[in-house]
Amino acid sequence: MPTTADITINGRLYRMIDLPAAVGGDLERLPYILRIMLENVLRTAGDGAPQAKAAIIGWLDKGQSEEEIPFLPGRVLMHDTTCGPALVDIAGMRASLAEAGYDPRLLNPVLPVDVSTDHSLGVDVFGVPDALRRNMEREYGRNAERYRFMKWATRALTGFRVHPPGTGIMHTLNLERLATVVTTAERDSVSWAMPDTLIGTDSHTPMINGVGVLGWGVGGLEAESVFFGMPVMIRVPDIVGVRLIGRLRQGVLATDLALTVTERLRRIDLADRFVEFFGPGVPTLSAGDRSVIANMTPEFGANSGFFPIDGQTLRYLRETGRSADQVRLVEEYAKRQGLWFDPKAAPRFTDIVEINLDEVEVSLAGPRRPQDRIAAGATVEALAPLLVDRPVSDEQPGHGSVAIAAITSCTNTSDPRLLVAAGLVARRARHFGLTPPAWVKTSLAPGSPTAERYLRRAGLLEDLEAVGFGIVGYGCTTCIGNSGPLPAIIEQAMTDRGILPVAVLSGNRNFPGRVHPQLEAGFLASPPLVVAFALAGDVNRDILTDPIGRSPSGEDIRLTDLWPTGDEIDAALAMAINAADYDTSYGEAEASETWRVLAAPATPLFPWNESSTYIRRPPFAGFGEGTLLGSYAAHPLLVLGDDITTDHISPAGQIPQKGEAAEYLVERGENRRDLNVFASRRGNWEAMARGLFTNKSVRNLLDPQIAPGFTIHVGSGEHLPLFQAADRYARDGASVVVVAGERYGMGSSRDWAAKGVALLGARAVLASSFERIHRSNLIGMGILPLRLPAERHPHSLQLRSGDQILIDADPAKISPRCAVPVTIRRASGESETFTASAAIETGLEVQILRAGGIIPLILRRVTNAEATSRETNAPKIAGSGDDLRRETSPSPRR
Repeated sequence: MPTTADITINGRLYRMIDLPAAVGGDLERLPYILRIMLENVLRTAGDGAPQAKAAIIGWLDKGQSEEEIPFLPGRVLMHDTTCGPALVDIAGMRASLAEAGYDPRLLNPVLPVDVSTDHSLGVDVFGVPDALRRNMEREYGRNAERYRFMKWATRALTGFRVHPPGTGIMHTLNLERLATVVTTAERDSVSWAMPDTLIGTDSHTPMINGVGVLGWGVGGLEAESVFFGMPVMIRVPDIVGVRLIGRLRQGVLATDLALTVTERLRRIDLADRFVEFFGPGVPTLSAGDRSVIANMTPEFGANSGFFPIDGQTLRYLRETGRSADQVRLVEEYAKRQGLWFDPKAAPRFTDIVEINLDEVEVSLAGPRRPQDRIAAGATVEALAPLLVDRPVSDEQPGHGSVAIAAITSCTNTSDPRLLVAAGLVARRARHFGLTPPAWVKTSLAPGSPTAERYLRRAGLLEDLEAVGFGIVGYGCTTCIGNSGPLPAIIEQAMTDRGILPVAVLSGNRNFPGRVHPQLEAGFLASPPLVVAFALAGDVNRDILTDPIGRSPSGEDIRLTDLWPTGDEIDAALAMAINAADYDTSYGEAEASETWRVLAAPATPLFPWNESSTYIRRPPFAGFGEGTLLGSYAAHPLLVLGDDITTDHISPAGQIPQKGEAAEYLVERGENRRDLNVFASRRGNWEAMARGLFTNKSVRNLLDPQIAPGFTIHVGSGEHLPLFQAADRYARDGASVVVVAGERYGMGSSRDWAAKGVALLGARAVLASSFERIHRSNLIGMGILPLRLPAERHPHSLQLRSGDQILIDADPAKISPRCAVPVTIRRASGESETFTASAAIETGLEVQILRAGGIIPLILRRVTNAEATSRETNAPKIAGSGDDLRRETSPSPRR
């Protein structure tokens, strides 16, 4: 039995795992992340707890470990465009259970699931007083079918809660409303206190690390396994400590620090590693500052960006309306449990990076990757390489003109201080009579409806509206690619003169085509800098020193004339914030009458509609055909270079009016001029398959003449859309694989990037390196991720149509990080052999691959548990106890 203790808080007795007693002097040497993981395994791992505890304590010897531990989070968080595909899977799995003679209700979440509906909102209307209302009307008009589907889930599944449109971005919702930091639960008539922990189906889930909650992003497939009782199996992770010293200088904001941290940490291989911040600089950062930094975790490549609990955490809880009892619970539990931050402490870390806050400068990132930080005044130099082969254009708008200026994304709009700073810049701009040029599409999409209240209370909303930044909605909008159409004047200039316009946004990603499919360049910036660039109208200047515009009297106005001091920001923030706003704002949004009256089925099985263009039963949501492992020869379907993101693989933005996806939808009655975004079509596998790899910057290295989304079909020599070529190979019984370079799958957590590759028939992906979540998603679909040796980059392999790749992946021999022989057999008859490494981290991942994917594994466990229950007449939760360690017999496919 684990060591426990009783503690009285707020006059109530709670039981808790007693970490100080269980660990003794070693507790202070453990990073806070491992303290939370240790509490979790001691409380949830049952008979496996002693072994897991020994693994965590043993980590202290080297700061590394090969031992695996089970982590069972307390809850799951999703948004609509990751929840939708997961629900389609669950509906398909329930249908498969029913067809096999089982009660579909056996498949039910065993822990709470919260879903936000923020990811599909588009910026169709902007710059007018009723933009918010009109965009929301369009949102319901386009997505009512998806919303009904989610509402069906609230009736069919236990513990499944959907927060309706208008309640904001999932990470802001988590920060302001859902997170408890310390939570309580009843078990066997005993009240327990424990850390609040979660996983989320969005890579920016670690934003909640800013207030001391341990959570990280996973793909929807991994979340599905946790839904049904399976823990997250991980190696005791490497913990990289980031020591912060000093204090941010006047005028430097949280965004600047976040971009600096991203730049520094991207230089390190952080795949499957956790980051924890420590040192004397930590207390100088507010919870809002910390959350902005933690939000950028996927951009610097780690699992977490963790800040332990301290007084700043308590202050944030009070400011966001948490009760005095809850704040007291957090403080007393954290201090008693050894989870309270000590700025003088120096725990054991795998590696340490030091960042001096005094040295951080006002920054941007871009024009193509979030880790490419530059000084805010260096945009001309950063954009120059993209203009080398373009003709000079002196007309306006021209190269470098700002087409989109968006205050958007959880990253920065969740921190009121940054929005207030933007409002103060807008106020001064309004005073000087400045407004953006006509070609700039401006928008403000705060993380939650509370922003409208505090901006209005501070008198800043009217100032923002005066310079074009009226509220267009409470959602991700431009950051996720839902930026709506470009201004006509920009589109015309791109067509007539080939200009290269840019986006400037307060988001977290700026990959080519991410913000808008027609935009190749974008800069990430703090909200006040977004306003400044909107006023300037271009990035062809040093924004820090050159004039931004002229007043009606002809006076040059510079950034120094607009930029507020820290004291001014704090004074406006004190006027703006009211803790009562949070309950009131969310309460009103949750009470949406439009959502309440939305009709939805109330049956255990979802009633599929064969004519639907949004919700289609997926072919992979069943018991499957066995493992994809084995020894085989495969055609390379795609050979790709470095930095292929999940946006490149499976787009999320507006569906183009021309293309295979458009033709499919139009043939089924959809309006070509309003096809919605790919993110909202993720419940329709046929539409999504036609959008794979169609990003215009994707190059299939098999032949430079291959268009994005196409390949060469071996045999016929035809250039075919990928889904057509894949279908031919499948009918011929031929295997295919995908080959890629460094950082394959970076970006969003979307599991559709793996589901799409699975639909193309890929049995393996060979890449120089993988991003963590995408690697996990590939395994979830039964696809083997293989790391190429350093000297075998796709460019050096020089694969051509007709070459074959022979892979020897015997299911019985596959293990974490094992060697896998690979042979390239050239069409010329020559061959070469090398050894790849299986990008597998845990024994559970081996089981998933042997089962053919996570969905078949879940279904087998459900049916096995039901069969055992019938035999013994004793209920059992699928995925618990010995069932977690049951091997699945491999059955090779193809």
